[in-house]
Amino acid sequence: MHFHLPRAATFERVFTSFSPSEKILFWGLTGLLVFSTLGLIAEVNDSILIETEARGGSFAEGILGSPRFINPVLALSDADRDLVSLIYSGLMRPTADGSLSLDLAESYTVSEDGLVYDFTIKDNALFHDGTPVTADDVIFTIGKTLDPTLKSAQRANWDGVRVEKISDHSIRFTLARPYAPFLQNTTLGILPKHLWEDIDAEQLPFSQFNVEPVGSGPYRIKKIAKDSSGIPETYILDSFKEYVLGRPFINSITLHFYKNESDLIVAFNKGRIDALNSISPEHVSELEDAKVSRTPLLRIFGVFFNQNTAQIFSHIEVRKALDIAANKTAIVEQVLAGYGTEIDSPIPPGSIGRTTVNTRENGHRGNIEEARDILDRNGWTFDEEEGVWVSEDDEPLRFSLSTSNVTELKSAAYLLKEVWNELGAQVEVKVFEAGNLNQNVIRPREYDALLFGEVIGRELDLFAFWHASQRNDPGLNIAQYANITADALLERGRTTLDREARDEVYLQFEDEVRQDIPAVFLYSPDFIYVLPEKIRGADLGSITTSADRFMDVHQWFIRTDKVWSIFSR
Repeated sequence: MHFHLPRAATFERVFTSFSPSEKILFWGLTGLLVFSTLGLIAEVNDSILIETEARGGSFAEGILGSPRFINPVLALSDADRDLVSLIYSGLMRPTADGSLSLDLAESYTVSEDGLVYDFTIKDNALFHDGTPVTADDVIFTIGKTLDPTLKSAQRANWDGVRVEKISDHSIRFTLARPYAPFLQNTTLGILPKHLWEDIDAEQLPFSQFNVEPVGSGPYRIKKIAKDSSGIPETYILDSFKEYVLGRPFINSITLHFYKNESDLIVAFNKGRIDALNSISPEHVSELEDAKVSRTPLLRIFGVFFNQNTAQIFSHIEVRKALDIAANKTAIVEQVLAGYGTEIDSPIPPGSIGRTTVNTRENGHRGNIEEARDILDRNGWTFDEEEGVWVSEDDEPLRFSLSTSNVTELKSAAYLLKEVWNELGAQVEVKVFEAGNLNQNVIRPREYDALLFGEVIGRELDLFAFWHASQRNDPGLNIAQYANITADALLERGRTTLDREARDEVYLQFEDEVRQDIPAVFLYSPDFIYVLPEKIRGADLGSITTSADRFMDVHQWFIRTDKVWSIFSR
């Protein structure tokens, strides 16, 4: 028979046999072993932990202007659109890479002929007051955009589109003809019918819901601070827990509204706001300790020739000489303080996967000698006494350049006047207030040359800007451009659903325009955004309007946690 002492008893017998110094050594080694083991475990744990977004935090942003219509149907100003993008959501949502993703929509299908779009709304889609979003809300919203009394800026997008309710969560759009950019229209924010339906069209612009809106977007209104006149000065927004794309990580966003850039800059420098946007390039240097982000806006600026009013532009050598002489780099450096991109195309940089810019050997700084040589080779003679080139028909190279009373445009116009005068053209700059320019100059096409900008948009639909059918108001073909080949390409671009194939069509159109030179394309301005270092996950991507900066706001974050990779989203 064998008898074994319990291990504890054995250890106790051995331990009691230790001398005092041996006991101290034993406990020291034991402590070292414990601490080493814990350290090893911690090191292994850290090696398998990953940093991930966590909810919490807030920031304050300053915005120029004051919101009046926080309503996707009526929004007019940048302040309006900024709040609309945070408070409302559409069936689809724009993304930073220029594509669209599902928002309120669970799914959608497109018929083979490109005429029928069927959408299914997510079952968990809710407005901020807890009411479900249904097909009735979508139909109601589109109906309001089409109401002639409201004169919605969105009306043209939905004109001719038939809308049908299939079920409470299913809706069908039927187009009269294929239109490739149609999906972009479905980013329109959806109004809650139950709050708006009893307000007639005449009273709708005066509704309190325009300043205290209820949407279904990532943020909802918590508090509004107004001045003594009742004009909103501050909006405090809280993240919407039930947002269909997931509750935003940043808990709260505060928007402060300022009357001018000076007040905006002072507020930033004094730490009252963390972020600001759309500041004039010349004022960026006034910001203290600012992290400035920038990305090209999807718009182009140029000088558009009106051959119907100024016959001088019927000579292609004149258009070519003016284009070659233009110092585009100087305009970007001096007028935009470097916050822009020189262009040589009607397509904004990066819109079709590459930057479409001037590729001449001397860049964009202009070449007066080359421009003079072009005129000389084509029978023009330089009148030394008058300081102007004259055609074989005794027609002097003389014209007016019209533009808006905006600092950026005026400065660019006078830089062009200077370089074209050096070339040997006599140029008169005419500056108009914005409203007067639009009503009395652009709409009736009463200009020789027009320095102006075009907001192209994410879906690159150039039809309204360049198709021959759009030469007269309300068309936007301000260059009075007419080219059968270009027209055919623009029509094909509108109906080609495949993105890569559509891009190829627009590259062909771009080549056609470059050969004809109906305008001197100058620059695409940058969108300037100052955002604090603490905010992560923001991707500006493709920006058409300032409100686009919030297209992925639900993914921005300030705080982080460390979790095992298996628990990360």
